Amino acid sequence: MGSMSIWHWLVVAVIVLLLFGRGKIPELMGDVAKGIKSFKAGMKDEEAAQSDAAKKEIEAKAGEAAKAAEAPKTEQKIG
Repeated sequence: MGSMSIWHWLVVAVIVLLLFGRGKIPELMGDVAKGIKSFKAGMKDEEAAQSDAAKKEIEAKAGEAAKAAEAPKTEQKIG
């Protein structure tokens, strides 16, 4: 009683076909595939934006370190 037999699955399949029709199911699957593709593209864009931000942050820190390394040299020349 707890498991689904082949007859249960056939009844479910017939009900699904009656509700959605034969042509509607492939359309739905196509829409799902398009949604997955656009989700993946959005994730790639987000990763690219994060990596660009990380590169800018690293460059900024490197620039600050270079300025800090040069700062004592200029102070020694003045003083």
